[in-house]
Amino acid sequence: MVENPCQNVLIVDSDPQTTRVALEVLAGAGIRGTVAGDLSIATEKLGRTEWDLVVLDASTPGGNAYQFLRKVRQDYPELPVVMVGAGASVPEAVRAMREGCRDFLVKPLTGAALNNLVETLLPNHPVPLAAAEEEANRCLLMIVGKSKAFLEVMDLARKLAPTSVPVLITGESGTGKELVSYFLHRHSNRTEGPYIRINCAALSESLLESELFGHERGAFTGAYCQRKGKFERAHGGTLLLDEISETGPRLQAELLRVLEQQDFERVGGSELIRVNVRVICTSNRELAQEVERGRFRRDLYYRICGFQLHVPPLRERKEDLPLLVWHFVNQYAREVRRRIAQLDGRMLEVFDSYHWPGNVRELRNTVRTALVLGTGPVLSLENPDAFAPPPQPPDESASFATLSLEDLERRAILEALRRTKSHQAKAARILGISDRTLREKLRRYRQAGQLQAVGEERW
Repeated sequence: MVENPCQNVLIVDSDPQTTRVALEVLAGAGIRGTVAGDLSIATEKLGRTEWDLVVLDASTPGGNAYQFLRKVRQDYPELPVVMVGAGASVPEAVRAMREGCRDFLVKPLTGAALNNLVETLLPNHPVPLAAAEEEANRCLLMIVGKSKAFLEVMDLARKLAPTSVPVLITGESGTGKELVSYFLHRHSNRTEGPYIRINCAALSESLLESELFGHERGAFTGAYCQRKGKFERAHGGTLLLDEISETGPRLQAELLRVLEQQDFERVGGSELIRVNVRVICTSNRELAQEVERGRFRRDLYYRICGFQLHVPPLRERKEDLPLLVWHFVNQYAREVRRRIAQLDGRMLEVFDSYHWPGNVRELRNTVRTALVLGTGPVLSLENPDAFAPPPQPPDESASFATLSLEDLERRAILEALRRTKSHQAKAARILGISDRTLREKLRRYRQAGQLQAVGEERW
């Protein structure tokens, strides 16, 4: 189990008394505080670290505090800034709020006033993490979970990361496959190299070929200059082929050759380019079944699947539900300046009985919506009935445990469409996939007669 990475607060103030109080309050809350006694120094520090809050004294030397504030608002619009001023200056407080400050504190600064503000703007409920990565005070990776099924996946990932074994990560949409991929990169011998990803489901085959291998000037209409592809940019590092099952036969043949030989030619070019790239692939389908159905090359499957990691769906790691809820509260409560002290018991019961077709991504959206729509210190659901189990189709007697990954995915999509009354755009948002991906999957289901097979109308 890993501790939460520290949150970071930039204190822009030259007053020793104010900075002492601020640092004491932050240390007590487990938050890292950094002091910049000059605005020019604060400007330099601003881009070096991922900050969670800025405490700004209006009288800090080295420049204009309001110009600094405008820079923060322009470059980091979601970063909260609290202004500190001497005396009960109402006009200055009004100006600070108009300029975008979240609050205005009057000097002398008291620990109680700052602590109250920190609890609101920087919720820090302890959450067990399966993995976390920080670099130069920036949080690069945070994976929440303590369930046995999920920890087993992360233990395997730790063993695989330092090797050169090609890894295929499978799991439903929204389970966190890309996070596991990035974890593999960060714990590999290539961690100093680039980490490049491409979503194979988001592009047509011709565009995907150009994105992967690059192109020469004049290779096609609109190719006004030479462009390096993802393979070339990932040299010395890791390339994630997200949803590789969405590639067509011609591109699968190209990928096999590149993975075997680690060289290629740009589109429209003749120069052979050699690379050293570790490729990690993800798929929300069971690729072994795709091979048997003739939709995926057998030789490519064995090339990319040196080891398969399966990320379990949220319904199989219900123990992690409260942890994930608190994790998203920590992330998003400050957006609405709402201090959450408790999770509604009824909400947790509903969550526990729900099947979560959109997995962790759907839970994140649900928690964020509850934060926005609700009030008070208890997080609850606006409409618990929306999470009622859908009507069971005629063949629902089969256990989920006997269903393939593709069947589970299809059911999740159909349930999302039921919930949204066949509104495809809304269903895609719930599932955490693009409209194009949803339309393509529905087209395949129609061609295979799989919509009617579960008693559904043809969307």
